[in-house]
Amino acid sequence: MTGAKRAEAAQQHAAPPSRSSRLDELLVEAAVSTGAHIGATYLMDEDGAVLRMDAHLGLPALIARAWARIRTNDPVPIAMTVRRRRLLWLAGLEDLARMSPAAALSLPYHFAVAGSPIRSGDTDWGGFLLLWPGGRVARLSQRQLELIENASARMAEVLQEAAAQGRPIRPGSQPRALDLRPEADPKADLVALDCLNRLPEGYCSLDTEGRVTLLTAPAADLLRSSTSELLGRRLWDALPWMDDPAYVDRYRAAVVGSQDTRFTARDPAGQQLSFRLFPGLTGISMRITPSADARVPGRLAGCAERSSKTVALHEMLQLATTLSRAVTAQEVVELVADHVMPLYNVQALCILTSKGGRLRVDASRGYSKEAIEEFDGRPVILPNPANHSFDACQPAFYCTWDELRRAYPDAVRSDDMSAWAFLPLVTSGHPIGTCILAYDRPHQFSADERATLTALAGLIAQAFERARLYDVKHQLAQCLQQSLLPRTLPEVPGLELAARYLPATPGMDIGGDFYDLIRLSDTMAAAVIGDVQGHDMTAAALMGQVRTAIHAHATAGATPGEVLAHTNRLLCELAPDRFTSCLYISLDLRKRTACLAGAGHLPPLLARPGRRTQILDHSPGLLLGVEHDAEYTTSELPLPPGSVLALYTDGLIEKPGVGLGQSIGELAERFTPSTGEPLHDLAESLIKGVTVEQRTDDIAVLLCRT
Repeated sequence: MTGAKRAEAAQQHAAPPSRSSRLDELLVEAAVSTGAHIGATYLMDEDGAVLRMDAHLGLPALIARAWARIRTNDPVPIAMTVRRRRLLWLAGLEDLARMSPAAALSLPYHFAVAGSPIRSGDTDWGGFLLLWPGGRVARLSQRQLELIENASARMAEVLQEAAAQGRPIRPGSQPRALDLRPEADPKADLVALDCLNRLPEGYCSLDTEGRVTLLTAPAADLLRSSTSELLGRRLWDALPWMDDPAYVDRYRAAVVGSQDTRFTARDPAGQQLSFRLFPGLTGISMRITPSADARVPGRLAGCAERSSKTVALHEMLQLATTLSRAVTAQEVVELVADHVMPLYNVQALCILTSKGGRLRVDASRGYSKEAIEEFDGRPVILPNPANHSFDACQPAFYCTWDELRRAYPDAVRSDDMSAWAFLPLVTSGHPIGTCILAYDRPHQFSADERATLTALAGLIAQAFERARLYDVKHQLAQCLQQSLLPRTLPEVPGLELAARYLPATPGMDIGGDFYDLIRLSDTMAAAVIGDVQGHDMTAAALMGQVRTAIHAHATAGATPGEVLAHTNRLLCELAPDRFTSCLYISLDLRKRTACLAGAGHLPPLLARPGRRTQILDHSPGLLLGVEHDAEYTTSELPLPPGSVLALYTDGLIEKPGVGLGQSIGELAERFTPSTGEPLHDLAESLIKGVTVEQRTDDIAVLLCRT
């Protein structure tokens, strides 16, 4: 049957008519006429930031759902073709691994893919994908290109016309599966089943979801089941002994890669069966025969190699998730080494970068200390000038020492390694380093292994770049933290002090909360606490300016209200879009009194021996930075010996669903210092209950005891 006739026949049996049935027909026509075995249409969401799968042809539902929603900036084929507004062609798994590591790891099957945008004028409507069996289509023919271009233009016309009529086509909540199966002919089914029942082997037909649509009597006997128990069900659901990821992987490989696959399994009675899968447009034909190969008892025979690849895939996906939490280069290497070295029998691993023309070993595992010292700081080793194919952004695999030396005549051999995979770490199109995997004996890299390691390089590059950025930010944060918060509190006779600070983001040590204790004289001091809006570098820098201003006005002899008023005017000029809460308390240790003024900050707590903790209500003025001429009143209160003042920021008390007043009351109830209890222990007890998971804001605490 010609491609045109096949397309016409397929259209006759497409999904029932709907408002997007014409799009479905065009997808079916494009897939069938170009020889593709899988197709999917994506439509742009209303906000223009997300592509949603509208319909698919030949994909298992679980895979379709996993790829149903794609952001337009994601590094996956459909997003790339829509973003670049041109046809995208990837000839195989290695091409996919270079372009989209995540996609290659999730779908480690051999297929070629073409992506085409759907657009008219300046309007982007979405795009569609077509897949072919890997290795069968090296490049698209002129005829295939014309068919894809024509389908894209006609899809755009349908979408544009629907939008012009006020009935835009939107994808549903779940992608729709298009059915190419012809209408069932009971007589034909019976004839086919009768014919197959005469054969000694067992045969069954599965749809693209793995459900049994036809089963012969010999197949039911071999599976030790019945037609009624299996029809309409997935084999791995109906037969517990077939519920194995390796078997499901072989089925998906047949569907997605459109290639014959096979595996061997043993049933509960001990009989070993051989399964061979033959894919087609509408599903899979499976042949089941008794297997004479008993070399792999109770497990896979023909599938043993693929099962290990399935395990490797699951490990790599776990690695991708784990790497998202790595924050240093050494952590990246440790995580990669833990997952990759056992799977691929790698003996050593390292990440190299260069600076000033010299190599630097950023992190390593498996290399001796001597090898690292020998290599670190050496001049960059250049490739053989005769190797015109050298590309710093492409991975390179060397099976023997002689191969490596031909490519790099000045290469250094460390720890007698004999084979290497050089995986460039590329982000935004620029190499930032190289991950080297080393083997202690010659090693032949298979095509699957090269593709997986190429995808691995993309994951490592992203994690390593994050780690580098984290290191830079962490160093800057530490410098700001050391310079902006007091390293030590001054000693004031007759006053015991304790302070604690916790950042909102564990490890960054930066934020807008601040505290201070200013010594004004031998008997006078000022306690300050505040919270600058935000948790970024700008908030930290502004916090330093606020602290400096308060310090300057306080030492000049201003009253608490005057200190806040002067600081407010400065803040209005420096950062009109940032606000700061602040509490300023001057302590007169000779008169045993305290004067306080507040700018929208939480009330302090006062604990006295033998009395209930008091919440010091005062008249808090406006936040600093709101109104240039704001005024702040001063309140005075007694401060008997042994009194403990607690100043804190909202990160200490805020809880989801709990009112601020209730949270302050709960803090007052548990703030009961006992006579002689060290303030440092009391400060620790206040912040002890705030876990890392609950901490969404900075926490600052300052305690003062007369």
